Amino acid sequence: MEKALHERAPENSDRPQPETPPRALLRVIHALDAFAERTGWLVSWLIVPLVMVMVYEVVARYFFNAPTIWAHDVSFMLYGAFFMLGAAYALKQGAHIRTDFLYNGFPVRWQAFVDTVAYVFFFFPGLGIFLWYGWDFFHDSWRLKEHAITSPWMPPLYPFKAVIPLTGALLLIQGVSETLKSLYALIKGKWL
Repeated sequence: MEKALHERAPENSDRPQPETPPRALLRVIHALDAFAERTGWLVSWLIVPLVMVMVYEVVARYFFNAPTIWAHDVSFMLYGAFFMLGAAYALKQGAHIRTDFLYNGFPVRWQAFVDTVAYVFFFFPGLGIFLWYGWDFFHDSWRLKEHAITSPWMPPLYPFKAVIPLTGALLLIQGVSETLKSLYALIKGKWL
């Protein structure tokens, strides 16, 4: 009798088997998340030239009394690109601002409902507007070969403005992944 208690139940037993998410869904989500991880890792390397520019400027200015005319512009552009292009990685990590003191107390299905509604009715429409106007902003700058007029160095601005639609595209890709996760949690009552 004791042996019977420790034996494994046959595969066709009446016990409910844990549900596994569809493989296609998991593959899509993992591919999108991996893309955000890789782009986040790549973007994180922008901090190296940013630090190098700032160190160069400090040494040139305070040790040799020879400030540069380009360090401010380069550091501004590098930090802007670092901040903007890292947004999709931050979305994947859940690092954007949310009212967690309310949200964390909700059951999983309510959390998923809030996330799904937010993505469908706010995130994607807002991102569509951001992409539309960001592309126009970049395209006009590229067409005019725009340069900064507020700096004696007058760096080209169109490469920096390309960051705007690129950020929108990265956020769109990660937003699809987050929406799929929310829809799964809404239907199944558990997060992937």
